[in-house]
Amino acid sequence: MALKVELKAGEKFILGDSVITNDDQRTRLTIEGEAPILREKDVMTMEAADTPCKKIYLVVQLMYLSRDPLKHHEMYFDMVRDVLEAAPSTRPYIAEVNNHILTGSLYKALKATKGLIEYEGTLLDHASRSSGLRVDG
Repeated sequence: MALKVELKAGEKFILGDSVITNDDQRTRLTIEGEAPILREKDVMTMEAADTPCKKIYLVVQLMYLSRDPLKHHEMYFDMVRDVLEAAPSTRPYIAEVNNHILTGSLYKALKATKGLIEYEGTLLDHASRSSGLRVDG
């Protein structure tokens, strides 16, 4: 089944090992094949990976784009272990990502990691609101 991608002017996407940049007008592409495809809006950069779960996303992204995803597994599972230790409530989110990785569904793993990042955001928001409270004795 072919993938149809609509690109805005100047929008980029990754196709396999290549970065494709659209010219100055809207474009529709039909892509057939097995190469990994990642739209610019779904790409995590090193600079943007500023939380533990965003770093997990970055590693899953590397797996998805890699010709040898197994070389990233050790780093991924080390990061996951650290997150689970710090926030055990992330277990269901991480279990979903793990399941996709272990079955070779790396694009689905990448999408599931977005849910983990959203959950991390709620935890961080709750923690920052809680730390602003003072209890006077």
